Amino acid sequence: MNVSTVHLPRSIYYGQGSFGKVGEETAKLGTKALIISDRVMEKLGNLKNCHTHLQQANISYVDFLDISSEPTDEYVYDALMLAHKENCDVVVALGGGSCIDTAKAVAVLATSKGEISDYMNLKTLATNKPLPLIAIPTTAGTGSEATDVTVITNTSNDVKMMIKQPAFMPEIAIVDPVLTISSPKNTTAATGIDALTHALEAYISKKAQPFTDHLALSAIKLITENILEAYHNGANIEARDKMIYASMQAGMAFSNASVCLVHGMSRPLGALFHVPHGISNAMLLPAILDYTKDACQERLAEIGRFLYPNMKGVTEKELANAVVSHILRLCHQLNIPNIKTWGVEEQKFEAALERMAKDALLSGSPANNPKVPDEKEIISLYRHAYTFEYSLKTV
Repeated sequence: MNVSTVHLPRSIYYGQGSFGKVGEETAKLGTKALIISDRVMEKLGNLKNCHTHLQQANISYVDFLDISSEPTDEYVYDALMLAHKENCDVVVALGGGSCIDTAKAVAVLATSKGEISDYMNLKTLATNKPLPLIAIPTTAGTGSEATDVTVITNTSNDVKMMIKQPAFMPEIAIVDPVLTISSPKNTTAATGIDALTHALEAYISKKAQPFTDHLALSAIKLITENILEAYHNGANIEARDKMIYASMQAGMAFSNASVCLVHGMSRPLGALFHVPHGISNAMLLPAILDYTKDACQERLAEIGRFLYPNMKGVTEKELANAVVSHILRLCHQLNIPNIKTWGVEEQKFEAALERMAKDALLSGSPANNPKVPDEKEIISLYRHAYTFEYSLKTV
């Protein structure tokens, strides 16, 4: 039997003004909320608005705002300690992927034993019902509000742990494009390419299925058609709306079809050199697509037919190359840096290559790629991406 499984949040509230549902929905789930957010949300006034909505629903709350980088196990344990101390029975995550991923880990550990590292690669299954989690994204990128995946850095060994289990799925997702208007240009670019990577990898993944294919294609089209507008004109609510919708679709797609080589190589790069997840994906995506394209030419051509319905009389290879070229142009237009330009020192980068390649393979994600590299090929791809020039690259 060819049976596919799909996991999604119980409820999703989407659209302008949906943030206002947080109080009502929290009241259905608990009596005291742990809000996991950051100082940026506090400065922008989004945290205050969250407080107001909760107060109107007669919900007490406590804030954890110490997240200032990619999520780490230290953030998780500090937030978990606060949740226990304050007897919180519901978690509200307000922010980007770092806040939501931290909140997922806290919600699970609040009712289960052990450390977060115990849950990597299914070593331990989270069988206890987690604290209910409401995830409210403020960037159009990770799609974490609609996935059963969390990525947490283990600070003892600098490994980004990709943890995927049903218990990590938020109970409620609230997806309000208004919250993304404040995203700066560099964040809009990085998170947008991150979402595009999710959708592309979901579509070419060996674990792709019909449900995820439709979501991935829709997300790819929405992102490629709207990311430049959102980047240049951040106040354009229509573009922001389409981007966060696409991000959510891409999250649903990869959560149920898995990611591939880009994510496998991205995590070690981010962990060792503290490169934000969206940026590290964006740095690697064009080079890895170039490496992979011959092994998934048919799938890329299908994307091409969906994006360019007026391209008639062209070969499958030409359609596939058109998709890769489009992505290269987007990266160039969005000023995505290569690894060297980002500031990673070449000597340190070279010294870390073998470890990064091993960690990438151990994550399991490269095995889902249409073309699976060995350790030496991954090292070569890292070197290729280090000085990759988007504006000069041709296909």
